[in-house]
Amino acid sequence: MERAYYYCPHCHEGHCPWDRILRVCGSELTPAVTELTALAGLLSSFEEARAKVLPRLAGLRLSASTVERTTEFAGERLRQARQAGQTFGPPRPWAWGRDLQGRSCAYVSVDATGVGQQGPGGQAAEGRMAWVGMVFNPRAPSHGQGGEARYLAGLYDLDELGLQLRRQAAQVGLEAVEQWVALTDGGAGLEEFMRKNFPRAECILDFYHAAEHLNDLAKAWCATEPDAAAQAQAWCHQLKHEGGAALLATLEGFDRRGKSAAAREVYRQVVQYVRNHAPRMDYPRYQAQGWLIGSGHVEAGCKVVVGQRLKGSGMRWSAAGADAVCHLRALFKSEPGQWEAFWSQAA
Repeated sequence: MERAYYYCPHCHEGHCPWDRILRVCGSELTPAVTELTALAGLLSSFEEARAKVLPRLAGLRLSASTVERTTEFAGERLRQARQAGQTFGPPRPWAWGRDLQGRSCAYVSVDATGVGQQGPGGQAAEGRMAWVGMVFNPRAPSHGQGGEARYLAGLYDLDELGLQLRRQAAQVGLEAVEQWVALTDGGAGLEEFMRKNFPRAECILDFYHAAEHLNDLAKAWCATEPDAAAQAQAWCHQLKHEGGAALLATLEGFDRRGKSAAAREVYRQVVQYVRNHAPRMDYPRYQAQGWLIGSGHVEAGCKVVVGQRLKGSGMRWSAAGADAVCHLRALFKSEPGQWEAFWSQAA
């Protein structure tokens, strides 16, 4: 394809007006090819995108380094846009599901997952935690059981994540929802995060994380595996149907005489855990309201948004690269229309 080149003998600079029309100034790729390359780079390895995906989809033959650079640059643009307060597309309130009391009900959840890092000289370095936040509608009438979700992911600090997650929630009409529910695994700082950013939310500790602690105590407390399994089942049943306060009373009444020092230490830790989280363990009431009691949605989000692309065998990332790809994957895995809205603005 030929286009005219104009050169000014006075300022000794030249330009091609047609490049501006095609929007390729300052880039070796057109906007459409940039989007396609970034999409291939976030769905598969940069090498596979180069060797298999792009040639087959579009007849494009790029180097793996170009795919990597284009993908990470797009993710960095997205990060900067979000940090500047941008949202993508017009506000569109969801048709929120309802709890058993007939109230519209919205969920927010946050979790973290480790990402391998590469140090100087290609050596493995200490991993970084990528945060995944989501606002979701698990019982969306128009979406069946799959529901709707907006994801955020990256090497955030929690203050910035909270600010951006509130913007996403506002876009889908959270303020008009009657009941907010916050689900976490009880990690350090997460209850404060929810109180600060979603003060109307009922905070619920993931039941299955609590059950894991009870299983650990049963194994330390009982002499045989069958006895441990039966004891753990009894504690979990009480927790689910009577709540954290009742379980705490049961545990505090245990006779600890004759138990080993190791068993007593596990007991101390689990009792303290239940005591700390008992206000968020009122599972009989939560179930009576028809609310979720597990954080499986955000745990699945950690796997789908981060794990499937960034945690392959032997993968190590720079901090900037991991952050950029996390942002892009969160956008791509969010409800339909978010990806397209970003690229229409970016172009």
